[in-house]
Amino acid sequence: MPIFKAYGDSSFQDCKRASEEAMATVIKNLQGKLFSDSESIQARAEAVMLLKQLDFPVESLKAKLLEKLELSLMDLNLKAEETDKSSVDPNENSKEGSLSELLSLASHEASVREFVEAVRAYRVIFPDSEKQLISLSQDLVIKHFETIELYLQKRISSTDLITILKTIWTDVTLMDEVLKEAALPEFSLEAAQVAVKKYVAGKFYYLRQDISDDLLRRNENNESYSLQIALEAGKKSVLQGSMDVLMDFRQLLEDNLGLLVKLRDFIVDWVQEGFQDFFRTLDDHFDLLSGKKNLVNKEQSMMEVTQSDKGLMGLVLVLSQISVFIEQSAIPRITEEIAASFSGGGVRGYEYGPAFVPGEICRRFRSAGEKFLHLYIKMSTQRISVILRKRFTTPNWVKHKEPREVHMFVDLLLQELEAVGSEVKQILPQGLQRKHRRSESNGSTTSSRSNPLRDDKMGRSTTNRARSQLLETHLAKLFKQKVEIFTKVEYTQESVITTIIKLSLKSLQEFVRLQTFNRSGFQQIQLDIQFLRAPLKESAEDEAAIDFLLDEVIVAAAERCLDPIPLEPPILDKLIQAKLVKTKD
Repeated sequence: MPIFKAYGDSSFQDCKRASEEAMATVIKNLQGKLFSDSESIQARAEAVMLLKQLDFPVESLKAKLLEKLELSLMDLNLKAEETDKSSVDPNENSKEGSLSELLSLASHEASVREFVEAVRAYRVIFPDSEKQLISLSQDLVIKHFETIELYLQKRISSTDLITILKTIWTDVTLMDEVLKEAALPEFSLEAAQVAVKKYVAGKFYYLRQDISDDLLRRNENNESYSLQIALEAGKKSVLQGSMDVLMDFRQLLEDNLGLLVKLRDFIVDWVQEGFQDFFRTLDDHFDLLSGKKNLVNKEQSMMEVTQSDKGLMGLVLVLSQISVFIEQSAIPRITEEIAASFSGGGVRGYEYGPAFVPGEICRRFRSAGEKFLHLYIKMSTQRISVILRKRFTTPNWVKHKEPREVHMFVDLLLQELEAVGSEVKQILPQGLQRKHRRSESNGSTTSSRSNPLRDDKMGRSTTNRARSQLLETHLAKLFKQKVEIFTKVEYTQESVITTIIKLSLKSLQEFVRLQTFNRSGFQQIQLDIQFLRAPLKESAEDEAAIDFLLDEVIVAAAERCLDPIPLEPPILDKLIQAKLVKTKD
C-alpha cells in the first residue's frame, strides 16, 4: 500500500489496479461472512475487525444488520388466533389440536433462541450496539402484551391466560441471559400487571352480562315471559357464576409462574375490589333494567307508564327477589370463599380500608329489594289508575242514567288485579294465613248485608232516609274501631296484592271526590263497589281495611252527590246476582 501510494501512477499502475480488484473481492467476501447466519460469532467478529482495518464504513453494515434483526422479530410475534383455543371445539380433534399447539410453541421457542444468539453475537461484533438491542428486546415484549390486549377482548379462561403468560416469561428469561441491561423481567412484570388486572375486570364484566342475559331471556316460543324461569336463571347466574369466577381466579394464585407469583398480592386485592365494585355496578345495572331512571326520576303521566312494556313489571318483581337472594344467600357464600382463598393482599393502602365489605353490599341489596318491590307496586297501581281515571272522567255524572248493571270497568279492574296476582304467585312465597276480618259493627250502612237499624229506617220517607243514612255513616266512622290501612309491605303474595288493592281503592276514592253525582250516578258507584267487595276481600289478607276503604268510596260519593239516595237492598242484590250469572255464562 505505501508503494502504491508513492508510485501507483507510474510503472506500478497495473499492479495497483490488480491489488484494488483483489481487495474488493476480499471486502465482498468479508461482508458475506458478516451477513451469513451459518458463520460462527468469532468468524463474523473477525470479519468486522478486518473490514475496519481496510477502512470500510462498518457503521452502515451495523445499521443493515440491526434492520435485518428487527425484521426477524416479525416472526416472533405471538398471534392471537394461534393462541385462541376457546374457538376450537374441545370434543373435536382435541388430540390433533393439542399436538399442533405444542409444535407451535416449540417452533416459537426455537425462533426466540435464534434471536437470543443473534443478540449475543451482535454484542460481541458491535460492542456499541447495546442501546439498539435493548430497544429491540423491549419492543418484542411490548408486542407480546399487545397481543394479550387483543386476546382479552374475547372471553378466555385463566388456563388460556396462563399459557400465553408462560410463553412470554420464557422469552423474557432467555433474553435476560444475554441482555440483563434491558431489565426485561421488571419491564414485563409491569406489563403483566396491567394485563392481569384487565383480565380480572373482564371476568366481572362478562359475569354481569350473563346475569343480565338470563334475566331478559324469554321462553322458546317467545310468547310470554316466564318469571319463575327468569328468577331461577338469575339466581344461578349470580351464585354459580360468582363461584366459577372465583375458581378461575384461584388458578391464577395457585400457578407457580414467576410473573404470577410476584402478582399474587395484587390479584387478591383486585379480586376483592372487583367483587365490591361488581355488586355496586350490578345494583346500578338492575336500576337500568327496571327502567327506574325513566319511570321514577322523570315525571311521566300514568298513560305513558301503562304503554311501556308490560313485561317490565314482571322483571321488576324478579329483580326484587334477586336482590333479596343476593343479600341472604349469595353474599354469605362468596364471603366464605373469599375468606378461604383470597385473604391477605395488602398492596392496597390501609388508609383506603378493606377492599371487600360484605356488610355494605348486603345493605345495598336489602334496600334494592325493597325499592324494586315498591316500584312494582307503584307500576301496578298506576296501570289500575289509568282504568279508574278513564272511567271517572268519561261520563257526565250529573246526567247519569239509572243503573241497570255493574259497569264493565269493574271487569277491567278485576282482570288487572288477576294479572298482578298471576305474576306475584310465580315469584313470591305465600305468607301466613291471617285474615283480618271486621265485625258487623264496623260495616257500612250502605252495605247490602242485613242490619236491623238500617232495615228499620227503610220505612221512612226517601228524603229522611237518605239524610239519616248519610248522618249515620259519618257517626259510625267516628266510633269505629281503629283500622290500620297501610302496613309494611312483606315479600309475600298476600302482602303485595293487598297493598296494591288498598292503593287502588285510595285512587278510586280520590277520583270520586273530583266528580259531582246525581242520584243515579251515586247508585251506580254503590252498585259497582258492592260487587267489588267480595272478590277484593277474597284476594286480600286484610278484610277489615278493604271493607273500610270500600265504605270510604261510598261515603265520598255520597258527599259529592246532589241527592244521595242509595239503591234498595233487594234491587242491589238482584243486579249483583245478574252480573254474577252473566260472568259465569
